[in-house]
Amino acid sequence: MTFRNLPPENITLDLATKGKHSALAKIATRIAQRTALDHRMVLRSIWRRERHGSTGIGHGIAVPHALLHPISSPVTWFTRLAPPIDFKSSDLNPVDLVFTILWPRSQAHTFLPALSQLFRFVRAPLFREELRLARSADEVMAILQSEAWAKNQRPRAMAARRVAVS
Repeated sequence: MTFRNLPPENITLDLATKGKHSALAKIATRIAQRTALDHRMVLRSIWRRERHGSTGIGHGIAVPHALLHPISSPVTWFTRLAPPIDFKSSDLNPVDLVFTILWPRSQAHTFLPALSQLFRFVRAPLFREELRLARSADEVMAILQSEAWAKNQRPRAMAARRVAVS
């Protein structure tokens, strides 16, 4: 999955925003700071795609994305929003889990398979629940790296932690 090798620096938990544009602007700024891309170009590219239709896919998830010329490898970012915001998702649920993807235009042919793989993971209710309960970037990384989600199962480490906390 595109997010499996996400560095902890590309994970933002409990980002407070005033709405969709505010959320995308804050995410674009963080991406720009980590990649040396121009934050206005990142935001403009993401917003251009968003104007074609909401990237809110339901169940509180949005996947803003853009194909960019200036990058040679994918850039991914995970953000959990607090509180959730209106993203004009098809199911009308507010969004709190945002998977942002910038993909090299030169590799556009590999983008849809990667996006499809992400969509298979986020369909799992347990996957979404664990991301909402994660207390740190390290926990988010462990969730994203687990193979159990492909089978809609809770990873053993997460299950053990839930029992210990209960």
